[in-house]
Amino acid sequence: MLTKRIIPCLDVTLDRAGGCVVKGIEFMDLKDAGDPMELAKRYNEEGADELVFLDITASAHGRETMINVIERTADEVFIPLTVGGGISSIEAIRQILRAGADKVSVNTSAVKNPEFIKESSDIFGAQCIVTAIDCRRNNDIKNNPEKTIMELEDETFAWYEVVIYGGRQATGVDAVQWARRAEKLGSGEILLTSMDRDGTCAGYDIPITKKLSEELDIPIIASGGVGNPQHIYEGFSEGKADAALAASIFHFSKYSIKEVKEYLRNRGISVRI
Repeated sequence: MLTKRIIPCLDVTLDRAGGCVVKGIEFMDLKDAGDPMELAKRYNEEGADELVFLDITASAHGRETMINVIERTADEVFIPLTVGGGISSIEAIRQILRAGADKVSVNTSAVKNPEFIKESSDIFGAQCIVTAIDCRRNNDIKNNPEKTIMELEDETFAWYEVVIYGGRQATGVDAVQWARRAEKLGSGEILLTSMDRDGTCAGYDIPITKKLSEELDIPIIASGGVGNPQHIYEGFSEGKADAALAASIFHFSKYSIKEVKEYLRNRGISVRI
């Protein structure tokens, strides 16, 4: 049995020195959650398997500042780091990896230019390229017969639409079809975030998580909606995800990573303690 990964996510804004970790609901109403360096060190000590840093400002000035945050974190933390947010060039990837990141996460730039996945994967290797997919349920199935229509928990039906620019723009792109294409282009992992669940503490979006986990050969990281260890267990047992990403329950000390891993192990999920 493959070991499942627990990955805290640090959404970082860079409008103050050293950056600030924030958390919101459906990507809105952001609240201060702490210093990125201090949280990263804490999660490293608690036994996180990886860390994800998302630069949600992603301005030119912010990118320069983010490089500094990555360098300082890489000096203190000894688990894999994935960095995303506004990455749209080979040179940006090169700078981030040189700063100490192990992987980069591409999202909007990849949707707008899918060949960017292939180009970056060819240069840096698939193991370095994570395609982040933000999606939202779309209940208009009558006018979208070509989409991947899925049955939801309440026995209604919907397809999942890819959204970009931090959820502000719908694309009309089917999330399942896009994930398949990203895999073929050379993505090494998919970071799947359901905007309907983000920050709600209502649990992962199981239908889309399970669909991608069953259809793709590359790992699926479930994201969006964790409120307790049971939700992470469901992401693995029902959603069949390879890794679970969470933010609020760790940032605000509702649960420690150790507590979550012990809960999972007691329920038969293989985790690294």
